[in-house]
Amino acid sequence: MAIKPVSVSQLNGYIKRVLQADPLLGNVSVIGEISNVNYHYTGHIYFSLKDEKSKINCFMPSDKTKTLRYELADGMEVTLSGYINVYEKGGYYSFNVSDVEVSGQGGLSVAFDKLKEKLFNEGMFDAKHKKQLPKFPSKIALVTANNSAALSDMLKIIKSRNNIIDILVYPVAVQGAGAGQEIANAVKVINENHKDVEIIIAGRGGGSAEDLWAFNEEAVARSIFESKIPVISAVGHEIDVTIADFVADVRAETPTAAAQLATPDIEGIKSYLDSLKTNMYDTMNGYVKSKQRLLDFYNMDAFIKNFENKINLYMATMNSFKVKLDSLNPKHLMSLGYGAILDENGKLVRTASAFKSGDKLTAVLADGKVESVVI
Repeated sequence: MAIKPVSVSQLNGYIKRVLQADPLLGNVSVIGEISNVNYHYTGHIYFSLKDEKSKINCFMPSDKTKTLRYELADGMEVTLSGYINVYEKGGYYSFNVSDVEVSGQGGLSVAFDKLKEKLFNEGMFDAKHKKQLPKFPSKIALVTANNSAALSDMLKIIKSRNNIIDILVYPVAVQGAGAGQEIANAVKVINENHKDVEIIIAGRGGGSAEDLWAFNEEAVARSIFESKIPVISAVGHEIDVTIADFVADVRAETPTAAAQLATPDIEGIKSYLDSLKTNMYDTMNGYVKSKQRLLDFYNMDAFIKNFENKINLYMATMNSFKVKLDSLNPKHLMSLGYGAILDENGKLVRTASAFKSGDKLTAVLADGKVESVVI
């Protein structure tokens, strides 16, 4: 007996009900490689999951992408959790994704590079955005796991270097799902509610790439970038590099190094102040002595004595000039028996050859004049 024909929509509806009723397809995990990623403006993500023989279309709704720990990119090896759904209108099925776990170092590396490239293109790593650390902070916030070795080390270093700095410990999860959001929220809360904090240190001790991944999440990067308070990123060991390191104002190799960077050494400050005190004393002492010498110079008795000495010197010089002038006075020479011969025009004549017979001349002597005629 022939089966009664059904409409296309009826067929698709039936297939959807059958697939959704299957307990395996309603909650399944699939391993594969991501390809053809498309971030839709609505917040949804469309992509394919493939292996060497086949592929399946995948869809991740926007309400799930908000908690996504990784920047999805082509080539990532992942494990997806979700269910099979049929889109009746289009007549195709897809894998609706509720959770993503990256598989292996290769997948993590792709996710890391993808987010790094994205934030770099936004200018979030630019040096112009880096804030200077204050030299003498009065309060430091530590964003890290409570009762951790990293926290213990930082507290020890800070207190040994400067026991007058206030410390705010803001405990957070530093690994696992939700840790990134906790760290991001901590940085925001400190900015909003603890405005006396001058430096934030966000970090943790070493671990695997997956353990450190919270500091590679976009939410953490953006909270650090938006922080008005300078942030030191201190994650893992020296060889570990996270997205937080690129965005932070300062990157420290370890939590211990971060504590040293943030905290001025009180003993070093005391030594510096002592040297300043010594330099100031030497400078002031030299200044006072120079002014004392100047005061001694302007002492009234010394001034008067110096003035009299100068007057006597000037008088001696004037007397010397007077003697010289007197020796050159014509009357002084005439008193010694010398005279002056003038021609008939009254001009001084120095030689006898200037006269000829019959010329009149006048001899000027000390006691008078004698007129004569040349023979």
